[in-house]
This record gives sequence, structure tokens and C-alpha cells, in this order.
Amino acid sequence: MDMIRLNLDETIYIKCKGGREIVGRLHAYDEHCNMVLSNAKETITTVVVNPDTKEEETKVTNRDSGTVFVRGDALILLSHAEAI
Repeated sequence: MDMIRLNLDETIYIKCKGGREIVGRLHAYDEHCNMVLSNAKETITTVVVNPDTKEEETKVTNRDSGTVFVRGDALILLSHAEAI
């Protein structure tokens, strides 16, 4: 929890379950590691199988999400954004 508290009002990088990565300014958190971020930029990576060739293809989608709520149970990794 100290890592989260020290990064309050700072830009952080979060890696989530399901291939989501979010960079944004941390505004609030709770004891469950639920977080509210603003100016969030989200990257979603998915792997799809091409039905014709049966090969896996990686699809990356980027979007500006504005203010987001991240559930603590989806969190895999948290880092200061400058560290990535």
C-alpha cells in the first residue's frame, strides 16, 4: 500500500488481467487496491486465431479513456510511469 500512497497524484502504469495496460494520474485508492485514474490512456492487447490460416494474430487497441475506475482484483502490476 505504501507504493500506491507514494504515487498519489502521480502518473502511474498499471497492468491488468485480460491484456489491459493503463497509464494515468492516480487520484484515489482504497484498501482493496481499487483506483481512480484521470487522463488515462488504455492499451488492450488481444490474441485472435485467423480461421483461414489457424495462426494467432495479436491485435493492439489504444484509446484515451479519460477518468477510469480500476478494480483491485484486476491488478497485476503497478509502477511509476517513468519506470517503464
